[in-house]
Amino acid sequence: MTRIAQLEPTRVTVGVDTHRDAHVAVALDQLGRRLGQLEIATTRAGYAQLLAWAESFGEVVVFAVEGCGCYGAGLARHLGAQHVRVVEVMRANRQTRRRKGKSDPTDAEAAGRAVLAGEAATAPKSGDDVVEMIRVLRVVRVTAMKARTQAINALRSLLVTAPPELRDQLRALSSVKLVRSAARFRPGAQDSPLAASKLALRLLARRYQALDDEIAELDSQLEQLTQASPQLIESFGVGPEAAAALLIAAGDNPGRLHSEAAFSMLCGSSPVAASSGKTIRYRLNRGGNRQANAALYRIVLVRMRYHQPTKDYVDRRTSEGKSKPEIIRCLKRYVAREVYTALKQTGEANLARAV
Repeated sequence: MTRIAQLEPTRVTVGVDTHRDAHVAVALDQLGRRLGQLEIATTRAGYAQLLAWAESFGEVVVFAVEGCGCYGAGLARHLGAQHVRVVEVMRANRQTRRRKGKSDPTDAEAAGRAVLAGEAATAPKSGDDVVEMIRVLRVVRVTAMKARTQAINALRSLLVTAPPELRDQLRALSSVKLVRSAARFRPGAQDSPLAASKLALRLLARRYQALDDEIAELDSQLEQLTQASPQLIESFGVGPEAAAALLIAAGDNPGRLHSEAAFSMLCGSSPVAASSGKTIRYRLNRGGNRQANAALYRIVLVRMRYHQPTKDYVDRRTSEGKSKPEIIRCLKRYVAREVYTALKQTGEANLARAV
């Protein structure tokens, strides 16, 4: 038996613990024996060095990488371009860390062993096509929305303590008219609280206007990019914002999701068993991608108000004794199935065009 094991070629699994400036890798063979350890810089040269080091031990089967959506994104994309299989691994649970300790090599080894044990098998998002474009633009849009809200809140709070003549002039205006009026102020020399208040209000109003223009430009770009999935956009209640969130959740390679049930779990819309004794019931899923879950929720709300088949479904389930949260949970599950089908059709169409 030992001779056979010695003659068998070495199949290498590499676990990688990722950080911003450096990655730590540990190589294991098919029997879980440790082959070596390496630390590399997070550069293209470092990624090439890591792959060459792994290949020196034998046939590289898989890289188990932590944080493929963050610090490990660059490495995952480099390995994907080299046609090396990559599996995304979650961090080790706290019980394991308490028992075995915490260090970068320990985490890297745990990542590799998770793949060998079959506990991790999820392919990371490729991040090399339209969905990655949508993601980066949506990050900017979210931050711009928050900054715009902060600007109008600060403007209104300053107005509360502004000089009486200024407060009486602006307090009854709507947000749009308030911003427009404040942006036209001419504060003049800064020699009084009134002049300082006018300057502060004008700067905040112009900041709001600049952010408003930025958001409008981003909305236009996102609307064009989400047209890459026409089947999704054509679904009832799915607008560009909801489509963007759902596309980002699936990634540029939705084929990594092996079923519509897996996509539903990813979006946090799959039912979670909450049965006990003679009671058989399901509750809402609190996990998954919460932005995608919020997108499904908004779609369901639109359909409950304007989509007649959905209205009929709500009436029927209500007559059966279902509560509103349970009905919404069921509807989100149905929408997730519909979205998965649309994403699958889009992926097949893209693949056909590539061929």
